Amino acid sequence: MKINPYLNFDGDAEAAFNFYKSVFGGEFIALMKMSEAPEAEKLPKQEQNRIMHISLPIGKDTILMASDIMPSMGQTLKKGNTNYISIHPASKEEADRLFNGLSEGGEIEMPMEDQFWGDYFGSFTDKFGINWMVNYNPENV
Repeated sequence: MKINPYLNFDGDAEAAFNFYKSVFGGEFIALMKMSEAPEAEKLPKQEQNRIMHISLPIGKDTILMASDIMPSMGQTLKKGNTNYISIHPASKEEADRLFNGLSEGGEIEMPMEDQFWGDYFGSFTDKFGINWMVNYNPENV
């Protein structure tokens, strides 16, 4: 079994994923806009450029995916602290690179530090409102 995080945005999924791509690297394996859907011309003009689906491979086994909500279909985005994306890089240097890159313009909750439980850990909310944890443990690599 594999689990991949799926995020929702309110019109800025493409900007968020371009930002994530700048930090993680790689190429999108899917990028579909609402304008590509059947009968897209019936959608409000301001929603036709929203993302229907986007995916970015992260590491060798994870795909980060997302879409934009569609207000014309009654969808609303409720930001909160009910989930985090937890990243487990292979080195302390990679942990710092990911933390510094993804937290840029966001709000740091816990800076990257050696923790009492033995891991090198930090957490933050990025500039798009997504919560992240970066956790490095050399014994788990």
